[in-house]
Amino acid sequence: MTLPTRRHRPMMSRYPFYEFDDLFNRIGSLLESTVAPGYGTPAERVSWAPLADLTETDDAYVVEAELPGLKHEDVDISVGEREIAITGELKEAEIKGTLHSSTRRTGHFEYRATLPGQVNADAVTATLKEGVLTVIIPKAAETGVRHVEIEPGD
Repeated sequence: MTLPTRRHRPMMSRYPFYEFDDLFNRIGSLLESTVAPGYGTPAERVSWAPLADLTETDDAYVVEAELPGLKHEDVDISVGEREIAITGELKEAEIKGTLHSSTRRTGHFEYRATLPGQVNADAVTATLKEGVLTVIIPKAAETGVRHVEIEPGD
């Protein structure tokens, strides 16, 4: 009798808990698949987060989120002092014929991230091209240390 073998993935030297992270993601996917989307009020529906990267350049923070099949009017972006929120809804396509299997995500989505520093929310720009949303969030001007003069009291 042959026993099943366990496939070993090479441990990532910079992230020793890779297997726990992988297990957590698999359990999350399993739980998400058990809840049928589209039932209940919008607040009760399960939302999903798009895959995204947050990078920092010398003068800005850049968020690149994968949103295939969406139009710019289906996405809402909010930028606060140190937070970005990207929300919207991916509507289910009309199906012609019999659907035998589906793994595509639909419904409400939300991506939130805390930004590492102060930002200039008035100068944020965003583009949606070929299914990738790119948001450029300029950093706020450094205030630095300021010397305060003390005026003599009378």
